[in-house]
Amino acid sequence: MTTPERLTGNKEAIAKFLDLFDVFLFDCDGVLWSGDHLFPGSVPTLELLRGKGKQVVFVTNNSTKSREDYKKKLESMGIPASVEEVFGSSYSAAIYISRILPQSHPELKKRNKVFVVGEAGIETELDSENISHLGGTDPAYRRDVTPDDYKLLAAGDPKALDPDVGVVLVGLDFHYNYLKMCYAYHYIQRGAIFLATNVDSTLPSAGALFPGAGSISAPLVKMLGGQEPMAFGKPNQAMMDAIEGKFKFDRSRACMVGDRANTDIKFGLEGKLGGTLGVLTGVSTKEEFLEGPTRPAYYVDKLGDLVES
Repeated sequence: MTTPERLTGNKEAIAKFLDLFDVFLFDCDGVLWSGDHLFPGSVPTLELLRGKGKQVVFVTNNSTKSREDYKKKLESMGIPASVEEVFGSSYSAAIYISRILPQSHPELKKRNKVFVVGEAGIETELDSENISHLGGTDPAYRRDVTPDDYKLLAAGDPKALDPDVGVVLVGLDFHYNYLKMCYAYHYIQRGAIFLATNVDSTLPSAGALFPGAGSISAPLVKMLGGQEPMAFGKPNQAMMDAIEGKFKFDRSRACMVGDRANTDIKFGLEGKLGGTLGVLTGVSTKEEFLEGPTRPAYYVDKLGDLVES
């Protein structure tokens, strides 16, 4: 296994690196920013790439925000962007549920509702594909379980369990509770398809790590005897195929930029992109990039090193 090349401080190597690629796929959290803190050099680096005529795509596993939300966040940080340049896990899941899943599961034409464990970003993208849903941000699910809940769920009573729910979609949920877990479990037990926007174990924010979307789906996996959901975020290649289909790029001339070896870098490697660039401002450490089982072709201390060297 080859050792990643460190580009920080090496102007000649950086120039050569930039010439190799026409398309740059960027993770956001941990690469461009952490929480509401924009990393120095992020904006100049993106300006440099655009100035060279490079295609920039923002690829995020964060399901709590819609593409429009991400566009607004990017612009609030001084990064011009269009909705079309943003590819999120919620959007990928919505596309799959509306356009692909019914082909292999014709019963979903009748049981066409989605029970959401997650935030408004998922709901917005489901709405964009005209997919009916319940759960999510509905205050009715943000409460304690009652004795009546147990009885109705155990009996499969339609007063509790909507018979039209055919999919359970789980993402990062800042209001996760026992009630939502119960509903999701019983829908899946009654035949609903188990999907996840992404299964990241942690979420980087404010310079620290917090529970990620994978931590939300993990209890369900345990209850279901190890049954894993189909996931749409990185490193799942359904997202890569969708991105390639939309932008029609040559994979050999594309580079994935990310801070997490087991999602971002793996996404680029399994997608057979021409390059992968690790950034040491997020989850993975230098040792993981240099010695771990999933290694980028290149790495920098921070993204801004591409313009500051």
